[in-house]
Amino acid sequence: MTVRRPARVPGRADTATARPAAPPAPVGRRRFAELTGSWRAALRIARRESRRSRRRTILVLAMIAMPVAALAFLAASYDMAELTPRERVDRRLGVADAQLQWIADAPVGQDEWGEGWYTTDGRPPSKVTAAQMTALLGPGSRVTEVRPRVPLTLRGPHRDEVVNGRVLDLTDPLARGLVRFRAGRAPQQPGEVAVSPVTLRHFDLRLGHAVATADGSRAYTVVGVVEFPDDLGPVVALHPGAVPATGPETDSVWLADLPGTVDDELVSRLNDRGVVVTARHLVDSPTATDRTWLGSIRQSSANDLSTGVLIAGLGLLEVILLVGPAFAVGVRRRRRDLALVAVAGGDAAQLRRIVLADGVVLGVLGAAVGLVVGVGAAFAGRPLMEQYVFSARFGGYRCWPTALALLAGVAVLAGVLAALAPAWTAARQDVSAGLAGRRTPAKSQGSWLALGLTLVAGGAGLAAFGATRTSPAVILTGLILGELGLVCCAPTLLGVLARLGRVLPLAPRIALRDASRNRAAAAPAICAVMAAVASSVALGGYLASDGARDSRAYRPALPTGHMLVYANRPDGQPTLAQVADAAREQLGVDAVATVYAPNCDPTGARYCDVAPVLPSSQACPWQPGDRLPAAHRQQARADPRCQIREADYYGGYVQPGVDDGFALPLLTGADPATTAAATAVLRSGGVVVTDPRYLHDGLVTVRVFNAEATPDAPAIVRDLPGYALPEAAGSARLLLSTSAARQLDLGWSPTGWVVGTTTPPDEEQQARFAAALRSFGTFSLTVEYGGAPRDISPLLLLLAAAAGLITVGAAGIATALAAAEGRAELTTLAAVGAAPAVRRLLAICQAGVIAGLGSVLGIVAGLGTAAIVLVSVNRQYAGDWPVPDPYPFLVPWPTLGVLVLVPVVAMLGAGLFTRTRLPIERRLD
Repeated sequence: MTVRRPARVPGRADTATARPAAPPAPVGRRRFAELTGSWRAALRIARRESRRSRRRTILVLAMIAMPVAALAFLAASYDMAELTPRERVDRRLGVADAQLQWIADAPVGQDEWGEGWYTTDGRPPSKVTAAQMTALLGPGSRVTEVRPRVPLTLRGPHRDEVVNGRVLDLTDPLARGLVRFRAGRAPQQPGEVAVSPVTLRHFDLRLGHAVATADGSRAYTVVGVVEFPDDLGPVVALHPGAVPATGPETDSVWLADLPGTVDDELVSRLNDRGVVVTARHLVDSPTATDRTWLGSIRQSSANDLSTGVLIAGLGLLEVILLVGPAFAVGVRRRRRDLALVAVAGGDAAQLRRIVLADGVVLGVLGAAVGLVVGVGAAFAGRPLMEQYVFSARFGGYRCWPTALALLAGVAVLAGVLAALAPAWTAARQDVSAGLAGRRTPAKSQGSWLALGLTLVAGGAGLAAFGATRTSPAVILTGLILGELGLVCCAPTLLGVLARLGRVLPLAPRIALRDASRNRAAAAPAICAVMAAVASSVALGGYLASDGARDSRAYRPALPTGHMLVYANRPDGQPTLAQVADAAREQLGVDAVATVYAPNCDPTGARYCDVAPVLPSSQACPWQPGDRLPAAHRQQARADPRCQIREADYYGGYVQPGVDDGFALPLLTGADPATTAAATAVLRSGGVVVTDPRYLHDGLVTVRVFNAEATPDAPAIVRDLPGYALPEAAGSARLLLSTSAARQLDLGWSPTGWVVGTTTPPDEEQQARFAAALRSFGTFSLTVEYGGAPRDISPLLLLLAAAAGLITVGAAGIATALAAAEGRAELTTLAAVGAAPAVRRLLAICQAGVIAGLGSVLGIVAGLGTAAIVLVSVNRQYAGDWPVPDPYPFLVPWPTLGVLVLVPVVAMLGAGLFTRTRLPIERRLD
């Protein structure tokens, strides 16, 4: 190759050819390019590291993807279950053109879908016929009636069960479009029915079998199996002739087939006649929104939204604390690589980006895996959710993209926040120590301890303030601040415990020393356990206190174990002897009495208000509904006449009855001596009360007011001989003797029977008792169990199980990471002759440090939180009147019992899954 040079002019020196200088790039653009290149390199390093450390990657992915998958499953299931307006209209109409509902005999307003309506006046119309509806729609129209809710009590193989009956003519194509036939045919006669698959299983039926009503008055033959998409529960489709309409049916709807389309003019004309219209063509009408009823649009409460956000924040904090140790161990194992980056010219910001890129990559991967698994599970488990959770068919397949995008962002945020503390540590490590592979000694800064104590105190105060204002959002904010404060205090606590571990044996001493050295990994795991346990204990303590308060405020209607029997129809009732025979045969008791109620005429058609009157010396001068100033409330609390609890004031109805002493012991649970004294007063023409305040000078003042009399009619007031039961179970009662009832111009009629059982009968015994009286009709049974019908023990155990699962998981993760980090030390132990069991014992102690310390801190923090909330709530209502029942402070022993065993389970699991053989890295010849 020949290079030609330009000729040089004699006598002139060679000079370089001048080139124009490129203008410098703007500073902002240059910095953006540097930042972009730095992040690209960091993300490539993170992707390579995720492939190299596959076990750690799988662990982090699992912890991020599991909550994302669960929430994605719920989001997709909810989105499919929430029908669109078009789907709702299609489900209501089937193949019909419109659905009509005659609401009133006056104009009505409605929304465009016919789901919300209102009217200013007007009454429900009389019985509506098909001819009337057809006349409203015009010639060429055809309608069929559907009654969607007709309660039906059927005789089952073990007990009577109430099912939802729907009256419609399935032979009509308009009504047939509302169902899906699974087998058989449509009912064609009044004695034929089609049942849902659930009804078929519950009643053990087959096609051609007969099913009877509970009172035995009617039997139906099953000729078809149908499914109603809006109700997958027990449903029976009845022929219109089986349940003829006898009067106005307010919930009856009509499906219409029209020769043309439903336009706005037709809807307005029908609305003027009091008919609400639902039409498929109105959903896409451009003027449909003009008829929207604004009152039907409701916005979510801001308080509920903030509470949900804070609960999600607690969950995010839990994920960060669980994932954080894995990032911390990864940084320690890569300290030489990070030191080389620093030697090559990387600054602290670039080192932080390298570690934060791990969080970004793993967060994105975890979000992707979680979303795919969650949405796939929602699609695959759709039939189960439809049948057993929502009891209705879903709409189209969809997955709520907005919620999924938010979940993905939160997952990436969790990964970045979990890597934040390790990134900060990596940027501050000693480069020389990193190149040499030496461990940088952990130092506890006093500023973190001071910050933690400040957050704990501030969070406790904020939670107490929120309790006084009954604001869950403020309470949760205080709890989050308190938990963050304990997170800041955890490294210092580990350092203190490590110093105290000098007196312990070898394995626990090494476990405490490793936890102190690896505070970046041990502290988040301990705090994760603490947060889960504290939340479980605090919520369990509040639920236990609330349950005890409800039990204290509970007022039983009868003595414990006794049962009231009411006939559902007034005619054909059994006699007392027949009821007693059924109780003797099915319940094994003979104590049965008839319960009578007073009325204003012998037929019982007119209602009378019969009540005792408090004497002036016992009546409180203030009423509970009055808005009293603070001074008057203080006087009321100090007045002996007003020392009545809030539950007694607002539940202080005195139930009247007529009895000569036969039903008294069964209704009140009085002992034989008290029963004899009270019976003597009743048979002498007196009355008996269960509240001694109504008795004055041996008399009880009774007032009778006829509710159907003229407004200016005076009430009847009489002073009658009385007796007050010293102790009585059940509700407050006024028992009039037959002579006293005659003096008050009252009649009486039987309302039911009271059965005195020794123990509350179970459902099977109640079913047998009702079946013994089935020939007289159906009956309602009310059993007194002696306490509030709320059992929170399963909920407490569920909370404890959730906290225990997190505890075992955190302990297992921390133990595995500690074993991977301490492999060199295990090799040293093997070299100096340590027994193989030392490794297993060391794993047990490491799991015990994480689970035990986290559980202890969580129990203390949870009990303290519950105490602060309960004391604050009680102080808030300390000056109220009537006096509300205070919240007692109770320890949730079921929760604590489970949480105390969880560290033991974690330790046993660590010992079970740890190999006893100590590793040998190098062999000397």
